[in-house]
Parts: sequence; C-alpha cells; structure tokens
Amino acid sequence: MGGHNSFSGAEFGYLYAQGRDPAENPYLDWTTPNMSRIYDYVLGGSANFAADRRVADELLRTWPGERDYALINRAFLARAVTELCRAGIDQFLDLGSGIPTRGNVHEVAATVRPGTRVAYVDIDPVAVEHARRLVTDAGDPLTTATLADIRDPQRVLAAPGVAGLLDFDRPVAVLALAVLDILDTPDPAGLVAAYRDACVPGSALAISNAQPMNITDAELQAVGAIMAETTTPTMVLRSTDELATLFAGYDLLEPGVVPSAAWRPESPVSDEETARSNSLAAVGVLRPDS
Repeated sequence: MGGHNSFSGAEFGYLYAQGRDPAENPYLDWTTPNMSRIYDYVLGGSANFAADRRVADELLRTWPGERDYALINRAFLARAVTELCRAGIDQFLDLGSGIPTRGNVHEVAATVRPGTRVAYVDIDPVAVEHARRLVTDAGDPLTTATLADIRDPQRVLAAPGVAGLLDFDRPVAVLALAVLDILDTPDPAGLVAAYRDACVPGSALAISNAQPMNITDAELQAVGAIMAETTTPTMVLRSTDELATLFAGYDLLEPGVVPSAAWRPESPVSDEETARSNSLAAVGVLRPDS
C-alpha cells in the first residue's frame, strides 16, 4: 500500500491543512493500521486512512460485535465523566485518548460542569492533530492534546499540555479506557500507580478493559490475528479481580468492577446487552491515606 491513492480527498485536505504532504511526512505512519483510527472508523468518524478502514472492515466481518463493544465503551466514558463532574471534579487526564469523536470528554464535561479542564494524551500523531484541530476550531483554552507515550508517566506529567493545564494540587480524574488492554508494559499496576501518586486524595481513576463475554474462541483468535497487523498488537484480557488490583489506593464506586454497560446505566440493561460489553469497567476515588 502506498502513494497518494491511499488517501481520500478529505484526508488530503486534513493533512495539507496541517502543512504536511502525507507522502513526504516521515513521522506519520499511515500504512500501518492504528487502533485509535480503527476505533474512530467503527464509531463513524473520518480521521482514518485506507489501511485503518481495511482492517476495521475485516474486524467487523470477523466479529460483528466490535461495533457494540466500541459504542458501549464510549457510553461508559460519558457516564463516568458525567458522574465525576457531578461529584465536583473539574480536571481530566485522558490517557490513550485516541481520536476525539462522538461524546468526547471535554464536550461531555462542559454540559455538566462548565470550565472543566481536559488534557488528552495519545501516541498517535493523527489522533493528537485531530484533537488539536477540534480545540483550535472551537477556541477552547481549557482543552489540550499532547503527543506522548503514556508508558512514560514522567514525560506525560511534565508535558506543557498537561502540567500547564492541570493543577495536581487539586483532584484530577485519570481516564484509561480501552488502552491498558492494548498496551505492552511489564508492570501495568506500577504504571497506573505512577499516575495515582501524582494526584491528591479525592482524585479519581476510570478504567475499561476487554474481557470476553459473548465472543467465541474462534472470533477472539481472529481478533488477535487482526490486531497483530496494527501498531498495537498486544491484547491483554483482564478478569474482575485483575482489573480491581489496578485500583490500589482507590475506593471503588458502586457497583464496582462490572461489564461496561452495567456501570450506572441510565436505564436498566438486559443480560444480552450487558454481555455485548465484552469489557469490564470501574471507577475509583483516591483515599486520603494513599
């Protein structure tokens, strides 16, 4: 795959608006599928390339439940942000934020608690450029997007878009949704703890992580093979207990670690819809003694 023919007119317009020729841009890998751009495509977004759409279509053919998984996870994000804003938190650090598409953090927060500050962090240049473009177009001084690897907490926390926006002497909600399960790191608990230790009591942590519920072994194996083609070939499934261990120092909000669709739903959800989550989720508040 290569050459300008891999881009749509909208893609050209997007990249040239940033002053970049995609065919000559050395840091932009548009030939290797990227999960944040695949996720964007599945959710109906436009910040994706031909390689992403090819793999996304293959993924949806192999496992049609991928779209339900993405939509349910996105809905959990909105509910978690809403609940935390209602609880008084007005600062969010969104790790592995991906491409801000429908129901992004700063828009959800603004409807509940105007003035909320949101720092997006992602390793994908397209995701970060797209987020910056949204923020610039909206003239929003309370939202930033930082290009960084979240496996390097010191760099993330010192980045101007994070340190210059968020006040860590006040509560901050750290979001890690659908990212720890695709992250290749030897010590995920230590990684989460590094961000926890930067926060004051009363801060919060929200995590969602893939866990098979209504996917067959064959489908799961096929999903793993497809992910191996992407920039993040890792797939780490976590049980309820395994996810709970990442919340060391936090008090879990009710109902604890549950399928994404079952975390404080706005209306009752059926067992079938709950199973379509194919992901566990939880939100915790940092204890004073942590």
